[in-house]
Amino acid sequence: MINKPLHSFHIPVMGLSYTIDSPIRVAQYGISSVISIIDDEIVEKMKNFYNKKFNLNYFGISTKTEDYRAKRITDYLDMMDDIVTEKFESFKEEISKNTEALKNFMAMLPNTSELKNGLQNILNQGDFLASNIKNFVEKNLTPGNIDVNIMTKVDKDNFKNNEQLPVIFNDAHASLRGFARSKISSSMVLSAGMNPRLYSYIEEFEDFFPDANNFIKKKIILKVSDFRSAMIQGNFLAKKGLWVSEYRIESGLNCGGHAFAMEGLLLGPIMEEFKLKKNELISSAHSLMIKALAQKEKYIPTEPFEMKITVQGGVGTSEEHDFLLENYHVDSVGWGSPFLLVPEATSVDKETRDLLVKSKQNDYFLSNISPLGVPFNTVKGTSNEILKYQKEAKNKYGSSCPKKLLALSKEYSPQGICTASKKYQEIKLTELEVLKNELTEKQFQIKKNEITDKACLCVGLVNSAYLEQGIEIKGEKQGVVICPGPNLAYFDKQVSLSEMVQHIYGNANVLPESERPNMFMNELKMYVEHLKNEISNFSGEIVNSQIKKWNTFKSNLFDGIQYYQELFDKTIFFSNEKKKIQQQLQGFKLSLAEISIPELQK
Repeated sequence: MINKPLHSFHIPVMGLSYTIDSPIRVAQYGISSVISIIDDEIVEKMKNFYNKKFNLNYFGISTKTEDYRAKRITDYLDMMDDIVTEKFESFKEEISKNTEALKNFMAMLPNTSELKNGLQNILNQGDFLASNIKNFVEKNLTPGNIDVNIMTKVDKDNFKNNEQLPVIFNDAHASLRGFARSKISSSMVLSAGMNPRLYSYIEEFEDFFPDANNFIKKKIILKVSDFRSAMIQGNFLAKKGLWVSEYRIESGLNCGGHAFAMEGLLLGPIMEEFKLKKNELISSAHSLMIKALAQKEKYIPTEPFEMKITVQGGVGTSEEHDFLLENYHVDSVGWGSPFLLVPEATSVDKETRDLLVKSKQNDYFLSNISPLGVPFNTVKGTSNEILKYQKEAKNKYGSSCPKKLLALSKEYSPQGICTASKKYQEIKLTELEVLKNELTEKQFQIKKNEITDKACLCVGLVNSAYLEQGIEIKGEKQGVVICPGPNLAYFDKQVSLSEMVQHIYGNANVLPESERPNMFMNELKMYVEHLKNEISNFSGEIVNSQIKKWNTFKSNLFDGIQYYQELFDKTIFFSNEKKKIQQQLQGFKLSLAEISIPELQK
């Protein structure tokens, strides 16, 4: 049996809904994808949609049901597992009997694939026997994973009759419980940093611990930004007897959704550190884990479990894909935003997909629309943005806030309030009006924009899936919010799943002829601009800690440029780009040197 994973890429989570049903769409081809399970409402609506479509026996779960959030998630994942299993069995049957279908599938496999070579050998024998294909496929083909994502910070307290419920009924806790109680064997991706209370809750579920066969039914993946964070979080979990099966590193700025500038630490140097210190991560976690398992009187593995390192954010060509695999020894590369242009893989309404097709580099920007207060990658011209401008023309601000997933501010209510809500923005605008005479017109407008920029992500990030599937949207009209990475600017057409996968593996090209910068140079450009903008737009009091932060950021960028100059000088990859990349690096170095860090005000 071939133990190597079928594909060297995965589809990361995108928004609340863009990958909400991706496993149903692509898992039969061996492609793993990640769904968000923080919003139980869309989970329930998609469950009901597919339950009817496939004539299954899953029943609706109302909000009056005790622990409805967790139960909805469990049901959806169980149902998804049923559908994927059925589709996978049908797919194996199809490629065993239909030569054309088999060849189309083989075209989607990596050129180095053992499965592809094995199937080709059978075909080369000239005697196409369905039984030969079926036997080989049965032994060697497995479906892609149904992985889930929980954003750890989205863990709002919940109330019933104005009484706060126990912590286990918080949003992220309920999502975790829903996954833990499902029958699927897959991975849980925890993103947005450590939540110690949530991490500790994982201990309550047996599926996260190894059994006597060295099998972990529910694996943990941590999305991290640097090695130090990985070590801290991994050891925290290891002390509880829990193993991190994968560290998923994402570019700080060249990514979709929320962006974290990471003190000027660039993706290349971060990946280099993981490559050099991976064994340190493994040995540290293993020694702590076996001590914890002994104390819990659980099964103790003699050898460390597999620990994968994966990377995502801004990759767009097969050469970049191969470089990440070869140079950093990663186990998989995440391709996110480009799959928004693949109708077979992601849930996007036609209007929004058309917008993405025609949007250019200047249309993608780092916005302040997230109620979490973290910069958020998006694109100009979304229906949400248009509706927002129409409301503002009538002096109407904020959302009705029907879901309250991001009602995390306790400034005005112990039950929490979302900064994108009508209620919150009205209070803030009233407070600002009192200060109007103390501010210049420009200062007033800046502060007003800081308040009103926030958008309702809870609704905006799910509407696209509802529109695509024809599911009724109730309540205030919010439009669609979408969060692609800036790399999508270089893709300009809808493509089939087969075309995109072949593009990833270098057997096709879906990019236009126009120039696209190397992913590392694109990220570096974003970081230099980010530092420049942060300094020029800074309006607070300049203190020593802020100056130190800017100097560290600048120093890390200089170190990153030096790293890339040496890397691109010696690598066998990017031979056609090397000269240009070195010129760009020199240009970034000069631009960075020109950025002046303010001195302490006297």
